[in-house]
Amino acid sequence: MLPRSGDILHVTREASVQFVEPLLFRVIRVHDWPTYDGWVWLDGYELNAGGDAVERRSIFVRISGLKAVGSAPDIRTRNSRRPAVLRQVGVPSRYR
Repeated sequence: MLPRSGDILHVTREASVQFVEPLLFRVIRVHDWPTYDGWVWLDGYELNAGGDAVERRSIFVRISGLKAVGSAPDIRTRNSRRPAVLRQVGVPSRYR
């Protein structure tokens, strides 16, 4: 399965020989550039053990070698909720 923006992946040597040291990677974008069958270019952030982004990277990996650790939130669920109405006393409605 092709990763999506927001997915968190465990990238190991199975994805490419360049990853002797495994890393966690949060996907920003999956490029549609022509590559070898089953391979893809990803833009994203390398994450530390705490899940914080430490470096932005572009990586070339074999899709079958990627392991999903977390997935992007489903936008259909997020968009189905109605936003809360905020009311502030003394603030004209045009400034809310």
